[in-house]
Amino acid sequence: MGAMTGVRVLSLMSAQKVDLPGGSWSRMVIAASTVGETRAALGYSVFRPHTVTASVSHEVEEVAFVVDGRGELRLEDGAAPFGPGDALFIPPNTWHAVANTGEADVVMVFAFPHPDYPPTKRR
Repeated sequence: MGAMTGVRVLSLMSAQKVDLPGGSWSRMVIAASTVGETRAALGYSVFRPHTVTASVSHEVEEVAFVVDGRGELRLEDGAAPFGPGDALFIPPNTWHAVANTGEADVVMVFAFPHPDYPPTKRR
C-alpha cells in the first residue's frame, strides 16, 4: 500500500485544552497549529450543567453539531434552544453565548472556515 500523503489522524486528547467557566473546556483539534496548512479548523467542547459562556462574536461563520446535552445559544435578540443531533449555524459577527440549561454535559463539535480559532470579540 502506498504512503498517505498529507492525511493526519489526530487524537482529541493531543490538542491543547482551553479551560472555560464552570469546569467546561474546549480543544481545537484541527487547526494550523496542529496540522500545518489548512483552510478550516475543527474543535470539540464540553459545557458542564448550568454553565453560561461569555458572549463572543467571530469574524467568520461558525458551524456546530450537538453530540449530547441540551442548552441554548443566547443571542442579542433571544435564545435558540438546541439538543442532541442538532446542527447550529452562526453567521459571522453574531454575538452568542452557549448556555447549558440541562443536568448533563453538552458535548459539541464546532468548525470555522479559518485556519485556526478566528479573531473574536468578547463581552
